[in-house]
Order: sequence, then C-alpha cells, then structure tokens
Amino acid sequence: MKELVAAGAGGSGDRVVDRRRFLLTSVAGVLAAPLAAEAQQTGKVRRVGTLHTSSAKDEADRVAALERGLAELGYLAGRNVLFVNRNAGQHMSRLPELATDLVRSGVDVIVTSVNPATLAAMKATTTIPIVMTVGVEPVAAGLVASLAKPGANVTGLTFDVDAAQLAAKRLEILKELMPSVSRVAVLWNPTYGPGMLRFKGTEDAGRKLGITIVSVQLSAGSDGERAFTEMRSARVGAVTVLSDPVVVARRAEIIELAARYRLPAIYALREWVEEGGLISYATSLIEQWRRAASYVAKILKGANPSELPIAQPTAFELWINKKAAKTIGLTIPQSVLLRADQVIDQ
Repeated sequence: MKELVAAGAGGSGDRVVDRRRFLLTSVAGVLAAPLAAEAQQTGKVRRVGTLHTSSAKDEADRVAALERGLAELGYLAGRNVLFVNRNAGQHMSRLPELATDLVRSGVDVIVTSVNPATLAAMKATTTIPIVMTVGVEPVAAGLVASLAKPGANVTGLTFDVDAAQLAAKRLEILKELMPSVSRVAVLWNPTYGPGMLRFKGTEDAGRKLGITIVSVQLSAGSDGERAFTEMRSARVGAVTVLSDPVVVARRAEIIELAARYRLPAIYALREWVEEGGLISYATSLIEQWRRAASYVAKILKGANPSELPIAQPTAFELWINKKAAKTIGLTIPQSVLLRADQVIDQ
C-alpha cells in the first residue's frame, strides 16, 4: 500500500506473504553518496550513539537495521564504527541522564527514536549532530525550524507525513473492515507529547466519517483491564491504538485484551500484528532506522545537519493477521486483503 491512498495487489496465502517491498528514496538517494571507499581508507573509528525508549528486542532489531545501512556505506561495526546504545525503556524520565551519558562518552552523532528522546538529546548537546528516526510533527514539536532547512544540529526522518491523514486512513480501514461500525475507541497515553495531536487528528477524522470517537486513556501505571472494560461500557465496535513508548511496551497485554474482549483493533506499528494483533497501517520502523544510516554516513563525512532536509515516509504498509481475525470471529473483506502488504495466516 503506497503512501496514504494507493491500493496494492495480491492475494492471501497460508504463511506470511511478502507482497512487495518498498524502497524509500525521497532523500536517502541523495544522501547515500559513495562513502564506502572513503570509510575504508581512514583508520579512525567513529562512535555512533543511539537513544531509545523501547524493549530490548526492539532496540536490537533497530540497531541491527542501522548497522546494515551503515555497512552498505562502508562503515562496519567493530572495524571503523562503534555503537554506544542507551535505552530508557518505558521510563522516559531517564532520557536526560542517558543523553548526557552519550555526550560524555564522546559520540560523533546521536541517533534517536521518538520525540522525547530527540528533545533529551537536544538539551544535552547543541553541537553533536542528532539524527531522529521517528520524528512526529518535528516543526510543531520544536525539533527543527523547517523540513527543508532544519536549522540546528537535528535532522533525520519523520514517522508521519500528517498525523490527521494517518488517523483518517486507519479509521477508513476499520470502516471497510466493519461497514456498520459507528463508535470507535482511541486507546492513547495522555502524558506522551505527540499523543494529543494524534488523538485530535483521529477525532477530526471520525467526524468526517460519521464515527463517534471515544477517548480511553492508558498511562504507565493505569489498569489495562479497566481500559477495555471502559470500551465495553461505551459500546464501541473497534479500537485504534495510538503509538507511544508506554503503550508499545504493553503491546502483549493490549493484544491479549483485544482478543479476549473480541474487539477489532488497528495499530500504528507492524510489530503488533507480528505478535498477534489484528491489523496495522504504518511505515516500517526497521526501514526508518536503516534509512537513518544515510544521514549518519553523510554527517561522519562532514555534512552539516542543519543543511540536510528532513525525509518523510514515502510508503506505508498494511499488515493483517487472519488468525487474529478468526479468534474474534471477524471476516476480513477480500477488498482489504487484496491491498495488504503482508498477510499472516497461521
């Protein structure tokens, strides 16, 4: 499924079906200059810091993607590049401390995950280049001056082209899955900075589609069971789950609750579907981290981050788990299956 509106092609199968693989090239093509020879000629080991708010598994997958991207450009882990990884998990209050630690360790560039990690890195240094992989509305969030000219020491990639557009697309997918759905819950964390923007976007999209949006909040210490009981009491027909470090850290719990309450759910990351969730529509985080390597390599070569334009996603993937649909008694329309990029059938 390309961008926000284009449909794909293909059919379902008895395994994970790789329908097509998108190459995201909006800015990466410009940045991925022939750096391999230069990197191999210098004996200097460069230090690349990473700052996460993720599970250990997610961190490992994303750093591995960054390593692959850098290896393609001649920067090989353990040979001429060293990774210094710091992960706050869902404890975002630790981000300032970890960002300061990266600065003290003498890294040449810091690669960040979500907005809070980028903001923490910005407060820790105004000189070390920062490459964000999951920038959400970076101009509105104060991360950069503009997408074309970031203007300081931050550059990288956005995760959403437009939060409201993505919210509308996910609601449209739910409406196609369940044409009669009229009430949809939004499960979100109100303490996460970009959360309100995404919730408002979903609310606006709901009004246009004639869908009543029910806000259900889930913060770090709140009860997941209570959240789903609240959805049942509100008589919602489906739920869209907004992504943030706290909610993502609880994805196994949320997937289990959605299945137990027989509530169709759409997610903002494909990892949820890989782990048993029903459906997702988003760009690939793994691909975002691989693409970030182009920025890192360009910066290590001497580029000024303030002059490297922010790249936006050019492709979004629709993932469907037919086993999850069967568990809740939902038949997925063929029109939706035909547009899927990945279908998990067992």
